[in-house]
Amino acid sequence: MSSTTMQAFVLTRYGGPEAAQLRAVPRPRPARGEVLVRVHAAGLNPVDYKTREGMLKVVQRYPLPTVMGNEIAGVVEELGDDVTSFKPGDRVFARMPKGAMGGLAEYAVVPAQFLAKMPASIDFTTAAGVPLAGLTALQALRDELHVGPGSRILIPGGAGGVGTFAIQLAKWLGAEVTTTASPRGRALVEGLGADVVIDYTTESFEEQVRGMDGVFDLLGGETLLKSFSVVKRGGKVVSIAGMPEPETARKDLGRGVFLRTLFWLASYRIRAVARKYGVSYRYLFMHPDGVELAELAGLIESKSITPVIDRVFPLKDVAEAFAYLESGRAKGKVVVEITSGSHS
Repeated sequence: MSSTTMQAFVLTRYGGPEAAQLRAVPRPRPARGEVLVRVHAAGLNPVDYKTREGMLKVVQRYPLPTVMGNEIAGVVEELGDDVTSFKPGDRVFARMPKGAMGGLAEYAVVPAQFLAKMPASIDFTTAAGVPLAGLTALQALRDELHVGPGSRILIPGGAGGVGTFAIQLAKWLGAEVTTTASPRGRALVEGLGADVVIDYTTESFEEQVRGMDGVFDLLGGETLLKSFSVVKRGGKVVSIAGMPEPETARKDLGRGVFLRTLFWLASYRIRAVARKYGVSYRYLFMHPDGVELAELAGLIESKSITPVIDRVFPLKDVAEAFAYLESGRAKGKVVVEITSGSHS
């Protein structure tokens, strides 16, 4: 590999697993306000395969071919003009820009405001699993659900990538947390601090839970529709797996009336159920934020939260990593190791 090229996992068209492959591409250069990072590890998330399948084209259409990957941990290699908050050699992590991706590669350029210094106490593969899921959970719980001391919160599907952060952050914010898990996931979510664990294989949460201040829905579908009945009137359900609603287009995506109308129609049934129960509904597209990521780093350093990594795959097996993520079996995060030795 020459010094001007790098290995990257490239999306060539929208479709199934065969639509993306490892190939050599030009190494990027940092523009003004950007940082070139030598990537040691990249986290995988459901948004990655949904992007590959074309499910998010209405929200974000990428010029193809494009390098995939939405979160990274690595070392600062080079600074663009006007970057003063980092220096070469800094260990950093980031949620990549929504309009660019680019994390599943040996090098990535990141706007400096999306970067934060990694917690010193964790390795690159652990850090790479933090940005997207950690920021999603923080923004949903604190900014949207306004979780605080005494809040009663339901988090269906607490053993997954976002769920493992959400349980810990809700507890840190002072909430009483109820979650659902399989028998295989029970010990994990209890260890993270969940107060009540409902076995979804034998029990229905909607028959056991009442009077919640809010629900952070990670599963969508019937789980989301059933969630409204367990929230007290005036409460709120925030989802990352249901249908976007008009506020998503305005607040999260900065888009105009066309997308707001489309989301109004798409979310009509969900919003009707929410109205029936006197509950508000919000679909969240999280946003990259270096300041909040630095806050998460501080919480990791103080042992207030601990990232949960399920499996780490080498870059050559990135397709296998995607298949494992898509199987839905992961407890915690799935990470791809770009540079060998990133456990150190």
